[in-house]
Amino acid sequence: MTEAAISPSEGMEVLGYEVPIAGIEFGLRRLWEADAASTKASLINFAVYSEQPGALVRNTALIGGITREHACRAILIGATLDAPHSAARAWITAHCNLTGGRKALCSEQISFQLDGKAIGRIRNIVFAHLESDLPLVLWWQGPFSRIFEPRFYGIIDRLFLDSTEWPEPSKDLATLRDAMAAPTPPRLVHDLAWARSYQFRVAVASLFEDPLPLAELGRIERVGIRHAPGERMTALLVAAWLSVRLGWSLAHQPEADRWMFDHPRGLVEIALTEAGTSALSAVELQSARGVFAVRREPGAGHLLRGTEEVDGHRSEFLLPADPDTLVDQISSQLARGGDNTLYTAILPAFSALLCGA
Repeated sequence: MTEAAISPSEGMEVLGYEVPIAGIEFGLRRLWEADAASTKASLINFAVYSEQPGALVRNTALIGGITREHACRAILIGATLDAPHSAARAWITAHCNLTGGRKALCSEQISFQLDGKAIGRIRNIVFAHLESDLPLVLWWQGPFSRIFEPRFYGIIDRLFLDSTEWPEPSKDLATLRDAMAAPTPPRLVHDLAWARSYQFRVAVASLFEDPLPLAELGRIERVGIRHAPGERMTALLVAAWLSVRLGWSLAHQPEADRWMFDHPRGLVEIALTEAGTSALSAVELQSARGVFAVRREPGAGHLLRGTEEVDGHRSEFLLPADPDTLVDQISSQLARGGDNTLYTAILPAFSALLCGA
């Protein structure tokens, strides 16, 4: 392979050196031989798939942040499904952490741009370059397309997605549920919209550790959830979680973003309001005797959990907030274990909210 074969492509310098598809592994060996001061580290294969223009460059910046905490072989996939021509290109680079001002541990990155019919060879072109003894974590960005089929997702150990990016939520949710019920489904599914509500859900649950709020739990009449623009799916997932955990069944939907649920004492309302800058800014549960709330003020790095005006009793506590950046959201999920069965359990209720009663 000549030096010309691995020179950066015009306008794509951030991706590193362009290499022939057949020369990727050889190019990586040369990359490490040229930098003997750094050490390659990898605990997972971390792939990112996107069909959005410019995604390879944007995702390279995200991988740079993620590899500060999670060593991996990063594989970025950019796809243009309806391109009039068929083409496959590849680039290689590395993300290195510094220790004492010197490079220490580095993670490899292989970037692929697949256009037209070349996308049909994704398993042979892309997944042939996985480190075979490591699990495959794949982050699918945007709505599902025809590429998301059993031969594709059947080799994934952990699937990341963000349901806030779905333009047709009911359609994409149906695709996801079909994949999760397939003979070879992804082992774990992480919805970043669900992940962004984690600390809120912990805080809401902890409200009812005290006897006074617990006594009111069966008397809740209304739930208000405030969410940032674009984060409606996060709020819907919290609504689905509350209904499942409290045993409420959907009765009807009188208007957009307002639902009525049956529970033993009558009807309870859940209403969504777009407000604030954080993914979630408030979850408020109201009974005839008072309000039990978790709120996040604009720009705050913490949550306020409080009980208001119940027999003159008020309380307020500070709790951690959910991370705001994609890098921190992905990193926290990669660091967290568990089987994510609760997300699977609330999907039917989530689907019902999307479709109405």
